[in-house]
Amino acid sequence: MPVGDIELHAAVCGQGPAVVLCHGFPGLWYSWRHQLPALAAAGYRAIALDMRGYGRSSAPTDPAAYDRVNTVADVEGVLDALDVDQAVFVGHDFGAHLVWDLPDWLPDRVRGLFQLSVPRVKPMPIRPSDAFKYLASQHFVHLEYFQEPGVAEAELDPQPRRFLATLFHALSGANRYLDCWEHPAFVDGRRNGYLEVLPEPPALPWPWLTDTEFDYYATEFGRTGFTGGLNWYRAEDRVWEQNGAREQRPIEVPVGFIAGSVDPVLQMLGEHPFEQMEELVPGLRGAEIIDGAGHFVQMERPEAVTSAMLGFLGEVHR
Repeated sequence: MPVGDIELHAAVCGQGPAVVLCHGFPGLWYSWRHQLPALAAAGYRAIALDMRGYGRSSAPTDPAAYDRVNTVADVEGVLDALDVDQAVFVGHDFGAHLVWDLPDWLPDRVRGLFQLSVPRVKPMPIRPSDAFKYLASQHFVHLEYFQEPGVAEAELDPQPRRFLATLFHALSGANRYLDCWEHPAFVDGRRNGYLEVLPEPPALPWPWLTDTEFDYYATEFGRTGFTGGLNWYRAEDRVWEQNGAREQRPIEVPVGFIAGSVDPVLQMLGEHPFEQMEELVPGLRGAEIIDGAGHFVQMERPEAVTSAMLGFLGEVHR
């Protein structure tokens, strides 16, 4: 569908109150394949986006095109194009990062939030790229590695199948510790690549990812490359500046949260990543942690995530 000056692709299932699902890196609308039919069957209109830069949506080459002004406009444009007044927004990874901002940017369009994997925390006191550089002085960190255009692409674009299998495994519950933290960002002045610091994955299929499902990801990213997704990371300074110029009020709308117990995001945020949400998200209805699941929780444990999502939606629309 045309949204502003780009095209956004969405998979839409069902009729009823709208639920907009926003994936992260390296995701696609397909990351919600388990939730879409269940939401439709329960009486909701499920709208799973290929976010700007991904899949069948437009992928501007300028990282500035992925700032918060543009990504919020995308979401609002989708609502307008589908004649939706309000929606519950579901976010994962960078999609959650965007969705946390929506009650401030689009207060009249947000009925509630259901967030996966990424808790809401206070803004960084310094520019994100500076924080990433500091972390890279301690160990390899993908946030810093992804910053310079062309660097990660040179490694990842020629081998999308290897990268996707490696990252899906590394961030899943099957890998209990994010091994890249044990490696330096640079060795003798040479930058380590992402694939050099992650463990080799087992052969597919896995309990949560079939060969056919993996082929969809590999085909799409083989066609598009990874620049669009990487540009979300490269826009982090602009997003930080834009949010810093706003009031950033506590989130009062109903919010649900779910994550895997061995999600590396939770490891990065420390032992008590949910304490800040009591202050920042007074609308939080509960935070569920799924034992043994990793970062891709909606795919690793689809039944548990779908059940929690439907329970939350039932409360919001009671």
